[in-house]
Amino acid sequence: MKEVNPQETTRAYAFEMWLKAPNPMVTFIKTLDITRLVKVSRRRRLKFNMLLDWCIGKAAASVKEFYLLPVGDKLIQYDSIAVNTIVKNKTGEVSSCDILFHDSLSDFNSEYLKYTAQVAETCQDWDLSEDSMVIGTSAIIDTELDGAIGMNSGIFNNPFIIWGRYKKRSFRYYLTLSFQFHHTQMDGAHAGKFLANLQNEINRLA
Repeated sequence: MKEVNPQETTRAYAFEMWLKAPNPMVTFIKTLDITRLVKVSRRRRLKFNMLLDWCIGKAAASVKEFYLLPVGDKLIQYDSIAVNTIVKNKTGEVSSCDILFHDSLSDFNSEYLKYTAQVAETCQDWDLSEDSMVIGTSAIIDTELDGAIGMNSGIFNNPFIIWGRYKKRSFRYYLTLSFQFHHTQMDGAHAGKFLANLQNEINRLA
């Protein structure tokens, strides 16, 4: 992780335009066909949420804008990406757990199981934000959602994804999610590329 001069990056104009904007967060809402993800989860006995988090990390890793993030008045460049998941801990409350993205699904799954179990037991957050650009997620699995808008607090500028319970139509499964991002970090075209990548990564699961 290091601070970079915005003028020496492709985000120079966006940094000047949107860093101090009153509402710099943009939200896209997208419905994904997750039939492949559901089938692989069941066949391989892998957690649905872990698989989706891995696909999110995989989709983001090839979009260079994900490695830059406005933090305070600075633009920070990261060498790695992590995906955050919310964990129900032993007290019945929730804690936060960051999982470093690995290109290997097996490695990612191992760390997911290790650290989510640790967080559930200790009730202590596992935070990788000092070294990795963290993609926030929140799964509201008790209900179906048609869309969601995250906070615009100026405290958490990271990309943030929210989804609810998936739906079944005929013989296929669908999930609507919202993707919120800071306009300084990326433009709509980059966000659209990420969402297209995400669908492709889901389709490639084996």
